[in-house]
Amino acid sequence: MTDAISSILSQIRAHEARTREGLGSAIDVGGLGNVGKPGGTGETAPANGAGFGQLLSRAIDNVSQTQANAGALQTAFELGDPRADLARTMVAMQQAQVAFRATVEVRNRLVQAYQDVMNMPV
Repeated sequence: MTDAISSILSQIRAHEARTREGLGSAIDVGGLGNVGKPGGTGETAPANGAGFGQLLSRAIDNVSQTQANAGALQTAFELGDPRADLARTMVAMQQAQVAFRATVEVRNRLVQAYQDVMNMPV
């Protein structure tokens, strides 16, 4: 299960890096940047003093912004705006869909982890 979560997190980071285009590196979600590295435990301080909740909130805001941008491009294309070509519109829509699916998958993993912890015998 750890490999699957790491894989999803790396996909989210790659997607975020592509969507930011030159705004710097992707956010290290929850400080997990050291997982899998020699001597890394994943217990690093979150970037810029931000907690897990703030990072999660930013990630959700980024997904929402990606969906809004895709919707705006779709509307512009439907209205015949020459700056909104079909290829760009379709790519934006696919990015929004992938971002949403990744967010849902992370949510499902968090809920499953919470349920696992709650079902542990004390």
